[in-house]
Amino acid sequence: MKFIITTIALLSLGFIPVAEAATEQQNKMVTCNKDATGKKGDERKAFMKECLSKKPAEPAAPEKPANSQQNKMATCNKEATGKKGDERKKFMSECLKAK
Repeated sequence: MKFIITTIALLSLGFIPVAEAATEQQNKMVTCNKDATGKKGDERKAFMKECLSKKPAEPAAPEKPANSQQNKMATCNKEATGKKGDERKKFMSECLKAK
């Protein structure tokens, strides 16, 4: 009896990802059906085939901010050309804070 219960429990765990995949496919079908409104026959068939075969869009990679610390440092270094010692330190400090 314990063997049967254990087997059933283990088998049911294997079906969880299948249920998730079915849900994603169902959501895709609902979306494609809404988009296919007004299409009939071969046109609808071709549209649904194309729509359902599309892969989900991947999230865009986050872009670096335009004013990252590296960019600030590069800009301030260019502007500090010719300055030396304490004058350069003071300039760099103010420049990096300001931007």
